[in-house]
Amino acid sequence: MLIEGKVAIITGASRGLGYACADRFVREGAKVILADVQDELGEHSADKLRATGGDAQYVRCDVTQKADVQKLIDFAVETHGRVDCAIANAGIVHVSDALELEEEDFDKVIAVNLKGVFLTGQLAARQMIRQEPDENGSKGTIINMSSANAVLAIPEIAPYVISKGGVMQWTKVLGIRLAQEGVRVNAIGPGSIATEMFQNVASDKDKYRAIMSRTPMGRPGEPDEIGKIAVFLASDMSSYITGQTIYPDGGRMGLNYTVPVKEA
Repeated sequence: MLIEGKVAIITGASRGLGYACADRFVREGAKVILADVQDELGEHSADKLRATGGDAQYVRCDVTQKADVQKLIDFAVETHGRVDCAIANAGIVHVSDALELEEEDFDKVIAVNLKGVFLTGQLAARQMIRQEPDENGSKGTIINMSSANAVLAIPEIAPYVISKGGVMQWTKVLGIRLAQEGVRVNAIGPGSIATEMFQNVASDKDKYRAIMSRTPMGRPGEPDEIGKIAVFLASDMSSYITGQTIYPDGGRMGLNYTVPVKEA
């Protein structure tokens, strides 16, 4: 097991990619604290992981509130003694024409997707620096959930795209700042992944074809494929990687044309 005994906090972990990371982490022997604002779903998700023998707990955390994020970190330290990995995954999206976008909706997305990642990383880093290093000299790892849209723009989801671009730069900034502190910082920038949100979109055949026409591998990624990358970044297997974003996108970012799509 690559991260056996490690203590991880994961925001936005009640479902989707956050839950996929939590599931993969407990399979690899980590102790996981799921954080979200969807209490019933979060508790249910933690129950599911415990039912498989995993060490998992749920804590309510609004990542836009510094006090909530600090309470999450304090809970991990009080319960397990340290924080070895912080995955800043919580995120939302708002669809609107860029010229019709309301200021309130812009602020809401930026608060969760960018400020939340900033707070999670900053407060986790402060805790990690205070910790004793593990046997490999690491005091901890921070993983930010970015997106292929950190680079590729979609006008209809402008605040999401802008926030993910900010996450990419925050990852570099924090990675450089912590490079000599024993803490590594990286990001994952998924393309189209078969989460519940994707499945809702994919139910429309025309939209599914449009998404797959820009994906050379011809299929959406699976949530567990993101979880596996998170495990890699949290483990000593990636010990010389920091400030980087890994893009599991099925080849999308290298494509400058559309490809034929098989009928679903």
